[in-house]
Parts: sequence; structure tokens; C-alpha cells
Amino acid sequence: MATGENKPTTEGEIGQSDQIVEYDKKCVFCKIINGEIVSELLHNDEEISCFRDIHPGAPHHYLVVPTKHVGNCKSLGKEHVPLVEKMVEMGKEILQKNNVTDFSDVRFGFHWPPFCSVTHLHLHVLAPTSQMGFFSRFIYRLNSYWFITADQLLQRLNSMS
Repeated sequence: MATGENKPTTEGEIGQSDQIVEYDKKCVFCKIINGEIVSELLHNDEEISCFRDIHPGAPHHYLVVPTKHVGNCKSLGKEHVPLVEKMVEMGKEILQKNNVTDFSDVRFGFHWPPFCSVTHLHLHVLAPTSQMGFFSRFIYRLNSYWFITADQLLQRLNSMS
């Protein structure tokens, strides 16, 4: 379970470690957040940051990430529920700022390890899903073993003892 120690990211069973470190010098998302890689930050505060996906799967494709380095979704424990909820709320705010109001045509989710290319926790916010191409529909497919919705992740986390 979560130890509270700052540990580098490793693959593991869900909830084995909180895996929060201030900054991982090998992490592309940490570099974006810290301005080492040029990208427009749509939101940036002490807890949450947001930027556009470099390979958009939908007309609106944003990544919402913890500002501090947090391992992938498999590394989370029940104590991370508020963080995931804040990430989803930020995704909704960014969509609204970009005039997306039909939340029935939106997908919020995470790639399940080992199917994530960056180990920094990141929520994919995609809209409208009805305009996603064939390949994107596959990569961000519901009920697959490589992609989990934010609601599914929250259910898993809330069911942990």
C-alpha cells in the first residue's frame, strides 16, 4: 500500500506505492510542465497541469496531469481518488473553455500499463468522440484491456481497502 515515500516510477500492482516525486528528469511531461519542452500549458497550478496531446485522437484532445510526477494509474491507491476527481474536473473545465458543452460525446480515460507511452499519470480528454477516426477509436476503446475510463479507475480505487 502507499508508503508516503518519494519513489521513482516503477510498474507494479495497483496501489503498491504512491509514486509521487517532485520531478522526474527523464519524464517528458515533467519537462513540459517545467518549461524545458515548449508546449502551451492550458492550465498550470501546484496540483494539476493541462496541455494538448501531441498526436490528437479527436478535435479536442487534452492531457490533464498532476504537476508533480505521479506514476501510472496502476500505482494509485484509494488516497488518490481526490486527485483523479480533480483531473476529471479540470478536463471538463478545459473543454468548456473551448466551447465543448456536449459531455455525452466526451471520453475521459487512462491507458492501462503497460499500454502507456509515458509513465507520468495522464488523463486523456477527448471530444467529440463521434469525430474520432478508426485508429483513435481503437486506441481509446471502451471496455478494452489497454484503456480504462476515469469512472472505471475511480470505482477500482474506491473499492480498495
